[in-house]
Amino acid sequence: MTIKLGIVMDPIHNINYKKDSSLAMLWAAQDLGWQLFYMEPQHLFSEQGVAMGLMTPLSVMRDPQNFYELGQQSAAPLGDLDVILMRKDPPFDTQFLHTTYLLSQAEDAGALIINKPQSLRDCNEKLFATQFPQCCPEVLVASDANVLKAFHAHHGDVIFKPLDGMGGASIFRARKDEPNLNVIIETLTEFGQTQIMAQRYLPEIKDGDKRILMINGYPVDHVLARIPSSGETRGNLAAGGSGVARPLTDRDRWICEQIGPSLRAKEIHFAGLDVIGDSLTEINVTSPTCIREIDDQTGSHIAVDLIQHISQLLAARSA
Repeated sequence: MTIKLGIVMDPIHNINYKKDSSLAMLWAAQDLGWQLFYMEPQHLFSEQGVAMGLMTPLSVMRDPQNFYELGQQSAAPLGDLDVILMRKDPPFDTQFLHTTYLLSQAEDAGALIINKPQSLRDCNEKLFATQFPQCCPEVLVASDANVLKAFHAHHGDVIFKPLDGMGGASIFRARKDEPNLNVIIETLTEFGQTQIMAQRYLPEIKDGDKRILMINGYPVDHVLARIPSSGETRGNLAAGGSGVARPLTDRDRWICEQIGPSLRAKEIHFAGLDVIGDSLTEINVTSPTCIREIDDQTGSHIAVDLIQHISQLLAARSA
């Protein structure tokens, strides 16, 4: 029986053909003969308690000038799909939250959701990392300006960032005697109304912000070290960083061993750990990237490995 795979993602015409990880997943699934169905979050709805989707048949090609074709959109129950990849990028806003509720309905109807909707709700990508303090730098989550200022005064050089962003957006470094400290805190916390994260600045960022991809709680063999551009403190590729694939270090593997069991327990089948030096800074569970960069530099086939893992999950369900 042909596997039916749905994907919920940002508009496909806006993706970067050379770098997009979701596209790699779609190629791998289509190569196995799976049927693909494309949706954006606004295409999901619930009718009489049944999770539905405006699904569009999708074909993907390895041609940068013509890499996808869409068929005729039609409404169908999400539970008719065997598996759904939730690949909508952050921010984790109200629409994202409501989408996970609809995907939970689809899960109840029998579809396998990657990653589990409940875990997407529970595992904020910044806060989740703090559940592993043995892996993290000194870190604080707060909205109170005095609490945040005290943390800065103690550590002297601090990174402030929102809890729901991506790609390095709105990340600020505040050195000792930072003249704009009040403005940074007021802006990010919306004058004390929004929780933010503060982390001790890690000078090892000059050597790269490492992305470790995890399938079923186990790491792939290489990280992507995202090196900041000149004058930058952010290594994110979206902020101009350059990516260099490197083998995992012993410390990287230790961090993965600390986190892997929790990922498996929460059915987070695909995740991306961010590590600077020897310290975990984030656990990305929404739509981790960097598949293509690592594959291109090492000859790995990460998306193929992920789809094979999903195949095993589906086979176990039907056994």
